[in-house]
Amino acid sequence: MRLEMRLLCVALSAAFAMPAAAAQCSAKSGERTAVLVELYTSEGCDSCPPADKWLSSLQSKGFTPDKVVPLSLHVDYWDYIGWKDPYAKRVFATRQRRMAELKRAKMIYTPQVVLQGQEFRHWDSREFGSTVEKLHGQPARARISLAVNAMSKTSVDVTIGAEVLGQQDRKDAAVYLAAFENKLSSQVSAGENRGRTLPHDYVVREWIGPIEFGTASRVEEKRVLPLLPNANVQHSGVAAFVQNRSTGDVLQALMLPSCAG
Repeated sequence: MRLEMRLLCVALSAAFAMPAAAAQCSAKSGERTAVLVELYTSEGCDSCPPADKWLSSLQSKGFTPDKVVPLSLHVDYWDYIGWKDPYAKRVFATRQRRMAELKRAKMIYTPQVVLQGQEFRHWDSREFGSTVEKLHGQPARARISLAVNAMSKTSVDVTIGAEVLGQQDRKDAAVYLAAFENKLSSQVSAGENRGRTLPHDYVVREWIGPIEFGTASRVEEKRVLPLLPNANVQHSGVAAFVQNRSTGDVLQALMLPSCAG
């Protein structure tokens, strides 16, 4: 009788544990460097749609998340010409300017691709693939883990862990966390793209950072990223990267697609 009760308790424990485990999804970065690709774009810019399309096509071209972490950052400085980009945030324009200052670039523009913290003009060429392969072949300078604890229509509950591997990077290293959404579309009724329907992927909707390491080599934090009321959780995900804030070098990046069932 006691044995049967023990077996029943074990079975019940397993049954209650399974949904909790299934509700959580997680990812860890690899030994090699995943390349962060930042596209600075705007729906108010008529030269941006080809770059948006290019970013959306990366995975189908073999640039899987273990190699490339693409993020689309919509800036707000074109809103004045007649169309207000619904995905634009001032923080992205501020980041774009800061990255330019670090690399002593003379100007910012759209569409602009920043590859692993460095401006990359020849994004729509074979040079992109060869550069990615070279960067991906380098050992990662940081480790990242992501776990989505819960995802609802209004927010994503995330635990992020990050570790800087080299002592020389610890002082100025910081973690950035983003919630992104795929399969977005806008019907533009004004401005340079008037009358066009513009599709987008990897659009950053929420942004947290910098989360600084200080004197420690590792940080672990639980954060809640709010989603906009019209967000589709099935098409949403989270991404994170570790960056040296004084040089702009990206030490490692990681992407975790939607965990919604």
